[in-house]
Amino acid sequence: MVGDTREQAHALWVRVTHWILAVSVLTLMVSGFVILMAHPRLYWGMAGNDLMPALLELPISPDYAKVDWADRVPIFDNSPGPVSASRTYEAFNQNGWGRSLHFLVAWLLVIVGAIYLLSGTLGGHLRSHIWPGLRQLTPMSLWRDLVGRMKGSAPAAPGGRHYGLLQKFTYSAVVFVLAPLQVLTGLTMSPRVSAAFPFLLQVFGGFQSARTIHFAVFVLLLLFVIVHVLMVIKSGFRRQLRAMTIGD
Repeated sequence: MVGDTREQAHALWVRVTHWILAVSVLTLMVSGFVILMAHPRLYWGMAGNDLMPALLELPISPDYAKVDWADRVPIFDNSPGPVSASRTYEAFNQNGWGRSLHFLVAWLLVIVGAIYLLSGTLGGHLRSHIWPGLRQLTPMSLWRDLVGRMKGSAPAAPGGRHYGLLQKFTYSAVVFVLAPLQVLTGLTMSPRVSAAFPFLLQVFGGFQSARTIHFAVFVLLLLFVIVHVLMVIKSGFRRQLRAMTIGD
């Protein structure tokens, strides 16, 4: 019985990178949420501020719906162009520690994520356990697996590295689509990075578009984390935790 459990356990490097990435993602979510609270409005294009119409306004901080300004002054004389104005209220702003922590942990995520991808590719972990087979990637197969899990008739997770089709598809989407997109949009929002690589602004349509996409991917990753934890609990929390910690 012990032998069977060990066969299902994750490799040591998978366990180590998993928990480093897990802590990094949770830290980035918290610090990113604090940054967003300072300006809970999303735009599309190159620029965006409180004097412009927002694509989406988020009721997540005291700054929401508190757009009250003194007299607006045109920046250029005799021009209907941009204007400047001063707030008549004290805005919530924790950007100092929020941005510092966010950027610091983001580089940790990139480094450890690169190690995971490199080790997983060279060692065959991604090919054997994460990537779904081409014959499996059919709408009918995915639907059958989804319905089975919703009804509770899907095979129980064995507590290790053997994943079902829906799990493989979801993990592949996170590792190869959402995570790289989150990193690239984050880099695009950095003036220094976008100045060195201006094509990023063209790819994502500007600073504010990159910020909006960054937030959308954050929501998807948050949903993934919530569902992931719920599935771990449902399929046997102690067994799954042992497989991803002590591996025994």
